Amino acid sequence: MHGLSQRELAKRAGVTNGTISLIEQNRISPSLGSLKKVLDGFPISIADFLTLEMKPRSKVFYQAKELREIAGGAISFRLVGRDTRGRSMQMMHERYAPGADTGDDMLSHEGEECGVVVSGMIELTVGGETRKLVAGDAFYFDSRLPHRFRNPGTIDCVIVSAGCPPSF
Repeated sequence: MHGLSQRELAKRAGVTNGTISLIEQNRISPSLGSLKKVLDGFPISIADFLTLEMKPRSKVFYQAKELREIAGGAISFRLVGRDTRGRSMQMMHERYAPGADTGDDMLSHEGEECGVVVSGMIELTVGGETRKLVAGDAFYFDSRLPHRFRNPGTIDCVIVSAGCPPSF
């Protein structure tokens, strides 16, 4: 949790590396005095340690209702995961209502984007090239190239996309 090796913690706490190893393996139960000495190496109080709720390092599965809306309105971008700190990519569920458009100003940012059209139709312009993509079609491009998304169809367009590095 604190990114310390056994050796580093042992050095900070003034105990042997073997003691830390035995505690981690549940082969010995330290006395309160020994526990306090070890916890001072972080530092964390005994009370905080005993009431510490261990959170999973990262969430793996997300229900649809847990995807975070980062756009809303005629265009919906729902991000997989609550935030993108420490992540090297972002994954999104995108929805474009009929007539929705990312705007007259072309988008441009560092990274790469790719996606697969799940349903509907999207008109994608990248650089000077424009294509209409339908369900099953896909795209992959350098995001530094000016780009724009527009739904010219009569039904919602749904896309599952990934971007690297995260830009939202």
